[in-house]
Amino acid sequence: MEELEDNILFKIEGDTLTLQVNLKPKEKPPSKSGKSLIIASTRGNKRLVKGQEIFIGLNIYEKVTEKKE
Repeated sequence: MEELEDNILFKIEGDTLTLQVNLKPKEKPPSKSGKSLIIASTRGNKRLVKGQEIFIGLNIYEKVTEKKE
C-alpha cells in the first residue's frame, strides 16, 4: 500500500483500486465550518496514476452532534 494522504492508503492491482482508511484515527481535526470532524481527506483531487488522467477526491468525516443542556 502507498500513502495518498494522511490516513489514506491505496493500492492499484490491474484495474482494481483498493483504499484503506482508519475510521478511528487518534486525531480528527475540525472542518473549516466546525460542523464535522475530518477522518480522512485527499484535500482536493489527487492524481492516482502518473501519466494518466485518473484522479481521486475523497472526504470521510463525522458530523458533530450538538449536546442539548
